[in-house]
Amino acid sequence: MKLEVITKPENANVQNRIIENIKDLINAKNLEPGDKLPSERMLSEKLGVSRTNVREAIQKLEFYGLLKSIPQSGTFVANIGVIAMNGMIEDILRLEDPDFKSLVETRILLELKTARLAALRRSDEDLVKMKEALDAYTIKVNNDEDAVQEDLLFHLAIAKASGNSTMNTFMLIITPEIITNFEKYHVCDKNLSKQGIREHQEIFDAIKNQNPKLAKQKMKEHFSVLYQYCYSI
Repeated sequence: MKLEVITKPENANVQNRIIENIKDLINAKNLEPGDKLPSERMLSEKLGVSRTNVREAIQKLEFYGLLKSIPQSGTFVANIGVIAMNGMIEDILRLEDPDFKSLVETRILLELKTARLAALRRSDEDLVKMKEALDAYTIKVNNDEDAVQEDLLFHLAIAKASGNSTMNTFMLIITPEIITNFEKYHVCDKNLSKQGIREHQEIFDAIKNQNPKLAKQKMKEHFSVLYQYCYSI
Protein backbone atom coordinates (compact mmCIF):
# COMPACT_ATOMS: atom_id res chain seq x y z
CA MET A 1 0.00 0.00 0.00
CA LYS A 2 1.30 3.46 -0.90
CA LEU A 3 1.09 6.07 1.82
CA GLU A 4 0.19 9.51 0.43
CA VAL A 5 0.35 11.43 3.71
CA ILE A 6 3.89 11.32 5.15
CA THR A 7 5.95 13.64 7.29
CA LYS A 8 8.37 16.20 5.84
CA PRO A 9 11.59 14.25 6.68
CA GLU A 10 10.08 11.03 5.31
CA ASN A 11 8.91 12.83 2.19
CA ALA A 12 12.40 14.29 1.65
CA ASN A 13 13.93 10.82 1.92
CA VAL A 14 11.44 9.37 -0.58
CA GLN A 15 11.99 12.30 -2.94
CA ASN A 16 15.77 11.89 -2.79
CA ARG A 17 15.47 8.17 -3.46
CA ILE A 18 13.36 8.86 -6.54
CA ILE A 19 15.85 11.48 -7.77
CA GLU A 20 18.70 9.00 -7.27
CA ASN A 21 16.77 6.39 -9.27
CA ILE A 22 16.06 8.86 -12.08
CA LYS A 23 19.81 9.62 -12.22
CA ASP A 24 20.61 5.89 -12.40
CA LEU A 25 17.98 5.43 -15.13
CA ILE A 26 19.46 8.24 -17.24
CA ASN A 27 22.93 6.72 -16.88
CA ALA A 28 21.86 3.09 -17.45
CA LYS A 29 19.92 3.89 -20.60
CA ASN A 30 22.47 6.49 -21.78
CA LEU A 31 19.70 9.03 -22.19
CA GLU A 32 20.74 12.12 -24.13
CA PRO A 33 19.35 15.67 -24.02
CA GLY A 34 15.84 15.57 -25.47
CA ASP A 35 15.27 11.88 -24.64
CA LYS A 36 12.01 11.05 -22.90
CA LEU A 37 11.72 9.58 -19.41
CA PRO A 38 9.20 6.85 -18.55
CA SER A 39 5.77 8.17 -17.52
CA GLU A 40 4.94 9.10 -13.94
CA ARG A 41 2.78 5.98 -13.72
CA MET A 42 5.59 3.70 -14.89
CA LEU A 43 8.12 5.29 -12.53
CA SER A 44 5.61 5.04 -9.68
CA GLU A 45 5.09 1.32 -10.27
CA LYS A 46 8.78 0.59 -10.81
CA LEU A 47 9.91 2.40 -7.64
CA GLY A 48 6.96 1.43 -5.46
CA VAL A 49 6.02 4.99 -4.56
CA SER A 50 3.02 7.19 -5.23
CA ARG A 51 2.66 9.24 -8.41
CA THR A 52 2.52 12.33 -6.19
CA ASN A 53 6.02 11.55 -4.88
CA VAL A 54 7.29 11.00 -8.43
CA ARG A 55 5.73 14.26 -9.61
CA GLU A 56 7.34 16.23 -6.75
CA ALA A 57 10.77 14.73 -7.51
CA ILE A 58 10.42 15.58 -11.20
CA GLN A 59 9.30 19.13 -10.35
CA LYS A 60 12.39 19.56 -8.16
CA LEU A 61 14.67 18.46 -11.01
CA GLU A 62 12.73 20.77 -13.34
CA PHE A 63 13.30 23.67 -10.96
CA TYR A 64 17.06 23.14 -11.26
CA GLY A 65 16.80 22.86 -15.04
CA LEU A 66 17.69 19.16 -15.32
CA LEU A 67 14.37 17.97 -16.72
CA LYS A 68 11.71 19.60 -18.84
CA SER A 69 8.02 18.60 -18.79
CA ILE A 70 5.88 19.29 -21.84
CA PRO A 71 2.08 19.02 -21.39
CA GLN A 72 0.56 16.07 -23.23
CA SER A 73 4.03 14.91 -24.29
CA GLY A 74 5.95 13.87 -21.17
CA THR A 75 9.17 14.63 -19.32
CA PHE A 76 12.47 15.01 -21.16
CA VAL A 77 16.16 15.24 -20.28
CA ALA A 78 17.32 18.88 -20.46
CA ASN A 79 20.17 20.06 -22.65
CA ILE A 80 22.90 19.32 -20.10
CA GLY A 81 25.75 16.84 -20.43
CA VAL A 82 25.58 13.63 -18.37
CA ILE A 83 28.71 14.46 -16.32
CA ALA A 84 27.37 17.90 -15.38
CA MET A 85 23.92 16.45 -14.67
CA ASN A 86 25.33 13.77 -12.35
CA GLY A 87 27.32 16.40 -10.45
CA MET A 88 24.32 18.70 -10.10
CA ILE A 89 22.06 15.89 -8.89
CA GLU A 90 24.64 14.93 -6.24
CA ASP A 91 24.65 18.57 -5.08
CA ILE A 92 20.83 18.65 -5.02
CA LEU A 93 20.72 15.50 -2.88
CA ARG A 94 23.07 17.14 -0.36
CA LEU A 95 20.97 20.30 -0.05
CA GLU A 96 19.43 20.96 3.35
CA ASP A 97 16.34 22.97 4.19
CA PRO A 98 17.37 26.60 4.77
CA ASP A 99 17.47 27.79 8.37
CA PHE A 100 15.84 31.01 9.51
CA LYS A 101 19.06 33.01 9.44
CA SER A 102 19.86 32.09 5.84
CA LEU A 103 16.28 32.89 4.82
CA VAL A 104 16.55 36.33 6.43
CA GLU A 105 19.93 37.02 4.79
CA THR A 106 18.60 35.96 1.38
CA ARG A 107 15.45 37.98 1.77
CA ILE A 108 17.32 41.15 2.77
CA LEU A 109 19.68 40.87 -0.21
CA LEU A 110 16.73 40.41 -2.55
CA GLU A 111 14.66 43.19 -0.96
CA LEU A 112 17.40 45.82 -1.20
CA LYS A 113 17.78 45.09 -4.90
CA THR A 114 14.06 44.88 -5.67
CA ALA A 115 13.35 48.18 -3.86
CA ARG A 116 15.99 49.95 -5.95
CA LEU A 117 14.76 48.42 -9.22
CA ALA A 118 11.12 49.06 -8.35
CA ALA A 119 11.88 52.77 -7.92
CA LEU A 120 13.33 52.79 -11.43
CA ARG A 121 10.78 50.59 -13.17
CA ARG A 122 7.45 50.72 -11.30
CA SER A 123 4.26 51.33 -13.24
CA ASP A 124 1.08 53.03 -12.05
CA GLU A 125 -0.49 49.58 -11.73
CA ASP A 126 2.40 48.47 -9.51
CA LEU A 127 1.83 51.46 -7.25
CA VAL A 128 -1.85 50.55 -6.92
CA LYS A 129 -0.96 46.99 -5.85
CA MET A 130 1.59 48.24 -3.32
CA LYS A 131 -0.87 50.78 -1.90
CA GLU A 132 -3.60 48.13 -1.56
CA ALA A 133 -1.23 45.86 0.38
CA LEU A 134 0.00 48.77 2.52
CA ASP A 135 -3.57 49.81 3.37
CA ALA A 136 -4.54 46.22 4.24
CA TYR A 137 -1.47 45.93 6.50
CA THR A 138 -2.25 49.25 8.20
CA ILE A 139 -5.87 48.29 8.92
CA LYS A 140 -4.90 44.94 10.47
CA VAL A 141 -2.12 46.41 12.61
CA ASN A 142 -4.35 49.20 13.89
CA ASN A 143 -6.95 46.57 14.79
CA ASP A 144 -4.29 44.58 16.69
CA GLU A 145 -4.62 41.70 14.23
CA ASP A 146 -1.87 39.49 12.80
CA ALA A 147 -0.61 41.22 9.63
CA VAL A 148 2.28 38.95 8.61
CA GLN A 149 0.66 37.95 5.33
CA GLU A 150 -0.27 41.54 4.43
CA ASP A 151 3.31 42.59 5.24
CA LEU A 152 4.72 40.01 2.85
CA LEU A 153 2.16 40.85 0.15
CA PHE A 154 3.47 44.42 0.23
CA HIS A 155 7.02 43.18 -0.29
CA LEU A 156 5.93 40.77 -3.04
CA ALA A 157 4.27 43.71 -4.82
CA ILE A 158 7.62 45.53 -4.70
CA ALA A 159 9.39 42.45 -6.09
CA LYS A 160 6.93 42.32 -8.98
CA ALA A 161 7.43 46.04 -9.62
CA SER A 162 11.18 45.45 -9.94
CA GLY A 163 10.56 43.95 -13.37
CA ASN A 164 13.04 41.15 -12.66
CA SER A 165 11.18 37.85 -12.99
CA THR A 166 13.99 35.82 -11.43
CA MET A 167 14.10 37.84 -8.22
CA ASN A 168 10.31 37.84 -8.13
CA THR A 169 10.35 34.02 -8.40
CA PHE A 170 12.90 33.71 -5.59
CA MET A 171 10.71 35.88 -3.36
CA LEU A 172 7.71 33.67 -4.11
CA ILE A 173 9.74 30.56 -3.28
CA ILE A 174 11.01 31.70 0.12
CA THR A 175 7.86 33.55 1.26
CA PRO A 176 5.90 30.51 2.61
CA GLU A 177 8.91 29.38 4.67
CA ILE A 178 9.37 32.91 6.02
CA ILE A 179 5.70 33.08 7.12
CA THR A 180 6.11 29.76 8.96
CA ASN A 181 9.26 30.94 10.72
CA PHE A 182 7.73 34.31 11.64
CA GLU A 183 4.97 32.42 13.44
CA LYS A 184 7.42 29.93 14.99
CA TYR A 185 9.77 32.58 16.40
CA HIS A 186 7.05 35.17 17.17
CA VAL A 187 9.00 37.80 15.26
CA CYS A 188 6.17 40.24 14.76
CA ASP A 189 6.05 42.20 17.99
CA LYS A 190 3.10 44.62 18.11
CA ASN A 191 5.38 47.63 18.53
CA LEU A 192 7.40 46.58 15.47
CA SER A 193 4.17 46.21 13.49
CA LYS A 194 3.14 49.77 14.37
CA GLN A 195 6.59 50.97 13.39
CA GLY A 196 6.25 48.98 10.17
CA ILE A 197 3.37 51.16 9.00
CA ARG A 198 5.63 54.22 8.91
CA GLU A 199 8.53 52.29 7.38
CA HIS A 200 6.33 50.78 4.67
CA GLN A 201 4.97 54.20 3.86
CA GLU A 202 8.49 55.62 3.51
CA ILE A 203 9.50 52.78 1.19
CA PHE A 204 6.35 53.28 -0.86
CA ASP A 205 6.91 57.04 -1.13
CA ALA A 206 10.52 56.55 -2.29
CA ILE A 207 9.42 54.07 -4.96
CA LYS A 208 6.53 56.29 -6.03
CA ASN A 209 8.90 59.26 -6.35
CA GLN A 210 11.35 57.09 -8.32
CA ASN A 211 14.23 57.62 -5.91
CA PRO A 212 16.20 54.31 -6.05
CA LYS A 213 18.88 55.33 -3.54
CA LEU A 214 16.32 56.38 -0.93
CA ALA A 215 14.15 53.30 -1.59
CA LYS A 216 17.12 51.02 -0.92
CA GLN A 217 18.09 52.96 2.22
CA LYS A 218 14.56 52.87 3.64
CA MET A 219 14.32 49.14 2.94
CA LYS A 220 17.65 48.62 4.74
CA GLU A 221 16.39 50.54 7.77
CA HIS A 222 13.16 48.54 7.71
CA PHE A 223 15.07 45.26 8.06
CA SER A 224 17.60 46.36 10.67
CA VAL A 225 15.57 45.09 13.64
CA LEU A 226 14.74 41.78 11.93
CA TYR A 227 18.38 41.23 11.08
CA GLN A 228 19.43 41.84 14.70
CA TYR A 229 16.63 39.60 15.97
CA CYS A 230 17.72 36.81 13.65
CA TYR A 231 21.21 36.74 15.13
CA SER A 232 19.94 36.81 18.70
CA ILE A 233 18.19 33.43 18.30
